[in-house]
Amino acid sequence: MKEQSQRLYGLDHLRSVAIVLVLMYHYRAFTHPAWIDSIGRFGWTGVDLFFVLSGFLIASQLFKEIENKQTISLKIFYIKRFFRIIPPYGVTLLLYFIFPFFREREALPPLWKFISFTQNFGLNVIDQGTFSHAWSLCIEEQFYLLLPLSLLMVKRIKLFQYLAVLIILLIPFSLVLRFFMWNQFLVSVDSNSMEFWRLWYMKIYYPTYTRLDGLGIGVFIGYLMQYSSVFKRFVHHHGNTFFFLGLVLLGVSFWVCNEQGSKEASVFGFTLVAVSYGILVMSAVSESSFLSRYRCYATTQLAALSYAIYLSHKGIIHMVQSGLDNLGIQTSDNISLMICFFACIGGGLLYRFLIEKPFSRLKYKLLNANYH
Repeated sequence: MKEQSQRLYGLDHLRSVAIVLVLMYHYRAFTHPAWIDSIGRFGWTGVDLFFVLSGFLIASQLFKEIENKQTISLKIFYIKRFFRIIPPYGVTLLLYFIFPFFREREALPPLWKFISFTQNFGLNVIDQGTFSHAWSLCIEEQFYLLLPLSLLMVKRIKLFQYLAVLIILLIPFSLVLRFFMWNQFLVSVDSNSMEFWRLWYMKIYYPTYTRLDGLGIGVFIGYLMQYSSVFKRFVHHHGNTFFFLGLVLLGVSFWVCNEQGSKEASVFGFTLVAVSYGILVMSAVSESSFLSRYRCYATTQLAALSYAIYLSHKGIIHMVQSGLDNLGIQTSDNISLMICFFACIGGGLLYRFLIEKPFSRLKYKLLNANYH
C-alpha cells in the first residue's frame, strides 16, 4: 500500500543543503581548490542537519501512528527502514571490501562492525579511516531500532505524558558526557598532535551517546508539532521569522565552533548547531515560510539522491581524481571539483535505478501482503 502524503518541499531544501555541506567538507581530504578549505570547514554540520531531519521525520510518523492507532506496527516500520537503508548500504560495503580501487584510504575497520552498525564506537579514524563516514549511518540505524521500542515501552508503563521531558533530557545528557570525555581524555593532550584528533574523534565526535543533540531536537519538534496545537499554530504563523532566527543562531554556532577541536566547540558546539538546525526545520515545515511554499526541482532531486550520494561520494571522488591524474589532468581546480560533483550525482542515479527502485517495489509487495 503506497503512502500518499504531501511533499514537504522545505525539508527537501534543507536535505539538499546538508548533502552539499558534507560533500564540501569531505572534499577537503582530496586535492581541492583553496577556497574549499574556508567554505567547507563547517561542512561537518551537514551530518547534524541530517540528524535533526531524521529525528523530526521518523518521530512525526511514529507519533501520528500512535495517535491514530494507539500503537506502532514494528513489523511495517522495520520493513520500511530495512528496504530504504540496507540494500544501498550493502552494495556500498561490497564495493569497499571487494574492490580496493574504490577505497579512498588504505585500511577498513572489520566487516562485522559495519554489519552490526557499531562501527562508530571506538573508531580509530587515523589508522582505519576508509568509509569512516558510515559512523553517522550507524547512529541513525541505532535510532531507528530503539525509538519505536522506546515509545511503546513509555506508553506501556504509562509515562507517555512525560515524554517531552524525557526527550529534552537527551540534550544535556550528551553535553555532560562530552564535557566528561574532554576532561577525562583530552585536557592534557597536545591539541596539535595526531593523538589528540584520534582521541577527539573516538571519544567525542563518533559515539552515539555524545551525539544525541540533533536527533533529540528533531524528535522534540516532532512531538510538539503532533501534541501541542499552540506550538503548531505558532510555527505555522512565523515561518520566515524562524528562518532568519535559525540563520543568526547558526552564525553564532559557527563562531563557537570556529576551532572544531576546542573545548567550547566540543562541549557546547554540537548542541548549538542542533538547536539552530532545529529552528530551520521548524521554518521548513511552516505553512507561512517561503521554504515550504516553493518547490525547486534541483533540491527535490538532490534530496532524493542524498542517501546514495552520502554512501558513495568518497569512493567516487577518489576514483575520478585517480583517473584524472592518470590522464595528466589537473585535479586541484574548480573544473575537477565540478566533474567530481556531477560524478557523485551520477553515482546517486545509478544507486536509484539499479538498487533503490527495484527494492522499493519489493518493499511495497511485502507491505501490500501485510494489508491483505
